[in-house]
Amino acid sequence: MHALRLTDIYQCFSDETRLRIVYLLTEGPLCVCHFQELLEQPQVRISKHLSYLKAKGLVQAARHQNWMIYSLPTPLPVALAANLKCLQDCARELFKKDQKRLSALRPKVGWIAECCPAPAKTQVRAKKTLKLGAEPPCKPTRSSKHL
Repeated sequence: MHALRLTDIYQCFSDETRLRIVYLLTEGPLCVCHFQELLEQPQVRISKHLSYLKAKGLVQAARHQNWMIYSLPTPLPVALAANLKCLQDCARELFKKDQKRLSALRPKVGWIAECCPAPAKTQVRAKKTLKLGAEPPCKPTRSSKHL
């Protein structure tokens, strides 16, 4: 992965879907299927945007069983942290609907923090698994097996 440049941040922020994805990740890691539900967009579109964000260094991914869990990079680059703060302060109205949906989805995404805390680097496999007999919170997507 290359060093995060300011131009990369602004290129990523120039698309509303990517902007919404990054904003949602400020609240914690999420799976592709959660983005589909929150943004009401097809899996293919979400996966393409996540791939773009990952290539630019704005998100990282960790595999947990059949799911790809996306999060903001750790440690958070200074330029990204400053721009995320501005984003939260300046575009609060734009994200109200997403924030409301995320609050309703919280019970489904709680397992992510337990099994996949924000990884230190991309493609780190989580070692903890869901409790035996626990029902998976979302169905794996085709692309979640191939990322």
